[in-house]
Amino acid sequence: MPGAGLRRLGKVLHLSKSGNLLLRLEQYPVPIIGAQVCDYKLRSVGVVNNILGPAKAPYVSVKPVANVDGALVGRVLYQVEKD
Repeated sequence: MPGAGLRRLGKVLHLSKSGNLLLRLEQYPVPIIGAQVCDYKLRSVGVVNNILGPAKAPYVSVKPVANVDGALVGRVLYQVEKD
């Protein structure tokens, strides 16, 4: 990901029955749908597929690129920001 920066999105709170990761947004701005999401080792985790909840404290839903288990719950995820 040359020329890309990272922005902390938040900790994974839950793995939904549909397989999406749910996290509370820690800082604004709200990411756009389709934004790439990675972990601290810069491994691609998935893409933002929905923004949920109140505007003052939104949640972000991430559709994983592969099947994931509960191992990501509690981990911090980052948005890949391109120049």
